[in-house]
Amino acid sequence: MWNEAERVLSRDKYIGPLIKKYGSCKIKPRVHIDYFQGLTGEIIGQQLSGRVADVIFERLKGKTRGRLTPRKLLALSDQDLRNCGMAWAKVRSIKDLAQRVKGRKLHIRKLNELPDDEVMEELIAVKGIGRWTAEMFLMFTLGRQDIFPDDDLGIKKGMRKLLNKELKAEEMSKFALRWKPYRTVASWYLWTLLDNK
Repeated sequence: MWNEAERVLSRDKYIGPLIKKYGSCKIKPRVHIDYFQGLTGEIIGQQLSGRVADVIFERLKGKTRGRLTPRKLLALSDQDLRNCGMAWAKVRSIKDLAQRVKGRKLHIRKLNELPDDEVMEELIAVKGIGRWTAEMFLMFTLGRQDIFPDDDLGIKKGMRKLLNKELKAEEMSKFALRWKPYRTVASWYLWTLLDNK
């Protein structure tokens, strides 16, 4: 899926050697998944380890008896959600997401048809979804090819390791323009560089 991106980026003096070393980008978009369930999971997972987030998500699915829907979620009390292990802020965020989808303020099934900036705008309007979560959704769910999450800690550390110096977010973004229109794939290689010390 990322063949063209890898072909172009392999000519870059920074990313090229990483492609040789680590092979193909492993991002596999989940374009046809249930976006409501996916975003609920993203909110739950913010600032938690994957294992803890999975436990909370499974508890929530147990309460709704299977697939999460806005209607089922809104039928639960705030305390029911809290009892799954969520902080109050996440309870409010998930309820806000469910209200927006149910009230058709967020047309969740059409997100994959919108340009990147409109997807960001739609998602950031939800309480508790910030730029980082929206960028992760664009990259890993919709498979958008040109996202560069300059405020991601892994990206910052990967850039520092790649360049052997510290850059501010705006300097990183400016540097990453060299990888346009394939900054998602370049980001994956920065994460991989960090994970394979």
